[in-house]
Amino acid sequence: MRIGELAEATGVSTRSLRYYEEQDLIRSNRTPGGWRDFDESMVERVVMIQHLFAAGLGSAVIGEQLPCLDAPPEERTGVLETLLAQEVQRLEAKRREIDRELDVLQGLRRDVTAPAQP
Repeated sequence: MRIGELAEATGVSTRSLRYYEEQDLIRSNRTPGGWRDFDESMVERVVMIQHLFAAGLGSAVIGEQLPCLDAPPEERTGVLETLLAQEVQRLEAKRREIDRELDVLQGLRRDVTAPAQP
C-alpha cells in the first residue's frame, strides 16, 4: 500500500508517517519507481504507535519497544507490559505532584483574596 493509503487507513498524516519511517518506527519497501510500499501489517503498527504517543511515550522509547510487537503474541516478552506499568507509575506520581501544587496555589489564592483581619 502506498503512503496515502496508509494515511487514509490509519487517520495519520503522510507527514507523520514519513517521520515514523525516519525514526525506524515503520518500514516500507521501495517500488522500482521509488514509491514507498507499505505492508498491510503497518496499519496495526501505526495505530499502536498512535496509542503509545497518546500515552505520553516518546519516539525513542517507542522504537525500543516495537520489536517485541513483531513476535507472535505467544513469544512476546513482558517488556512492553513492564514499560507500560512504569509509565502508569510515572504519570500517577506526576498527578500527585500536580495535585500538591494545586493545593498550594489554591491556599495562596485564598490567602490573597481573604479579607484583612483588624
